[in-house]
Amino acid sequence: MHDQLPDDSDELLQLRHTPLVAAALVRWRRLVARARRDPRPARVWLRESWPMLTSLALVIGSVFALDAWLATCGFQGCPTGDEIRAFRPAEGGRILDRNGVLVGRLNPVRRVNIGLGEIPTYVRDAFVATEDRRFFEHKGLDWRAVVRAASRNIGALGVREGFSTITMQVARNGFVASRYGRRTYARKLMELRVARLLESHLTKDQILELYLNVIYLGNGAYGVEAASRDLFGKSVRSISLPEAALLAALPKGPSSYTPRRNADRAQRRRNLVLALMAQQGYITRDDALRAARQPMRIAAEGWHPTQPDDSYALDAVRALVDSAVPANMRDADLVVVTTLDARAQRAADATIKRNATAIGREGVAWYGRGGADVQGALVAIDPRSGDVIALVGGRTYERGGFNRALLAHRQPGSAFKPFVYAAGLTAGFTPASLVDDDPVEIDDGHGNIWTPANYGDEYEGEITLRRALMVSANAATVRLSRAIGESRVAQRAHDNGITSNLRVVPALALGAAEVTPLELVTAYAPFANGGYRVTPRLVRRIESADGTLLWSSEPEMTPVMDPRDAYQVTSMLRSVVDHGTGHAVRDMGIDGPIAGKTGTTNNNADVWFVGYSPTIIAGVWFGYDTPRPLPGGASGGRFAAPAWAQFYSNGWRETGTEAWWQPPAGMVSRVIDASTGELASEWCPTTQEEWFKPGTEPTEYCREHTSPEEPFAAAAAEAVNGMSQKIGKALRKIFSF
Repeated sequence: MHDQLPDDSDELLQLRHTPLVAAALVRWRRLVARARRDPRPARVWLRESWPMLTSLALVIGSVFALDAWLATCGFQGCPTGDEIRAFRPAEGGRILDRNGVLVGRLNPVRRVNIGLGEIPTYVRDAFVATEDRRFFEHKGLDWRAVVRAASRNIGALGVREGFSTITMQVARNGFVASRYGRRTYARKLMELRVARLLESHLTKDQILELYLNVIYLGNGAYGVEAASRDLFGKSVRSISLPEAALLAALPKGPSSYTPRRNADRAQRRRNLVLALMAQQGYITRDDALRAARQPMRIAAEGWHPTQPDDSYALDAVRALVDSAVPANMRDADLVVVTTLDARAQRAADATIKRNATAIGREGVAWYGRGGADVQGALVAIDPRSGDVIALVGGRTYERGGFNRALLAHRQPGSAFKPFVYAAGLTAGFTPASLVDDDPVEIDDGHGNIWTPANYGDEYEGEITLRRALMVSANAATVRLSRAIGESRVAQRAHDNGITSNLRVVPALALGAAEVTPLELVTAYAPFANGGYRVTPRLVRRIESADGTLLWSSEPEMTPVMDPRDAYQVTSMLRSVVDHGTGHAVRDMGIDGPIAGKTGTTNNNADVWFVGYSPTIIAGVWFGYDTPRPLPGGASGGRFAAPAWAQFYSNGWRETGTEAWWQPPAGMVSRVIDASTGELASEWCPTTQEEWFKPGTEPTEYCREHTSPEEPFAAAAAEAVNGMSQKIGKALRKIFSF
């Protein structure tokens, strides 16, 4: 039939292949046909035609290679139809808290996407008239513009005019630039290829909408909505015709035509846009003249999108995303679901800033300097999963600044002592075991004597482990550490989650090693959750804009402690809060199950409080970046514990109850005398219930507190005995015995 093409037609080749390949194949077919008609022997023809055939083969091979490379968009691959249809210009990505609340952006992109139907018609017309007058006619490449640009550039002996269409600009800014890096001829070819793909998968209106949202319009603003807010202080929905023309004037040179720096040039360019609109029939000549006569009214200040408060926590999130997501995807509109709690994070930031400032004021009053130098950090995690709830790396946030919560290695002081007592419980001690709290001297083996002293040089003699931890007795703690061995203490801390190096020396018992706030808080988790070490987790999952999962994490928990030991440590640390050095927490009205430990280092250079409930562990630190004494009277109980209480009351909704901290199965209960640790009698003035591992409970009753009659009878007997001795002596004297 005449309406069908034969299999060997040139037309069929052109339909089956791209223009480059089709042209090469047509040339080859014609060459073969000519060879068949040549009457000379084939070997003669081949010998004479060999140079031409070699050149043609190279050309054809190159054409095929180039065509294949273009067809697949090079090594990076072409965007798929689904990717093209799902594409939206990036607004900086979203960082969500654990409840889906927006807490920040991955990248500070000044862009607000807006639908084409919300953009006034004259705004769209202004851009089409200026940037691509045949936009609705071509298929991605305007050949007239190519010829015009080539002739003008040749005449000017330089690049004076480009030929990028609106579709090509969308291809470049939306797909090609992020995939193919710097500008090259190869990248320009990719723009052409992707532009054809855009035209085949999207309507003209869809392409124009992408263009009006993706284009850069100066002063950090992308898209017409952001640029309108920046220049005019209002949405693009409300701008006038001359303002629309000014926006359309900017793509040619956002820096050259910005009205804030080059008002005259911007106005001339605006008026040119108005003239082009009139020339192409979008507006009348009179409309253009009236608009050109109107002065430009530019907002005094640029627009900066209101974002949730940035923080050191979000810096840590961005760093994790950079390590988990390929570089070519980081500028996309990713959705990052974190473990943070927005309310807790705000409370944490405010708490550290407020209290560090207050400590700084005392520093000025005390030393006459140092007010602005006091720093602080806070880390809060969920002991049941390791999820980071809040993180503060300094008194005032500085983007990309030093994050003290993660990186500052400082001595924890007495906040390290729980690991000593946990190691003691593992070694067979109990909260009721007695330890000597008298001055102690330690020989380091080199003739040096270390004499750790209690706070205020106050000692209590023999006391229980519970009371020693409650009052933070240094001498008693050092004796316990010496009795079980410092290596066991270090091992206990490492097993719980301390990752920093711990020197096995006697001073380790008092927190002489250096740790970060994050690892110290993490190492308290086994006390709170029944003996499981947790791995801190800041990000739960990372998704693409269309919901595709790119990366995820799961909680990691490892059993490292006997649950009974963990319960006993928590029970002792509750005494610290109820009656010991952490009582400031109760003084500030915090009730419910709370455990914790204060910490103060030598010369009051660092103050700490690590406290926890069944659902949160938080650690607070204050100090100077270059260690020196904080204001007089500084201690963890005075500065850090009240700050912890502020954070807890303002930032956390407690769901745990006393029932969450019940003794594990297999423990036995005894009522003991609080001072001797022995079984309490009815005569003991202070008693308490204590839980023990079977076989470690006391078996003897208190011998210090006995029946009130017994002391009276003993005194009477002594008096009678003394009187008898006096009478006998008198009788002997009378009767000369």
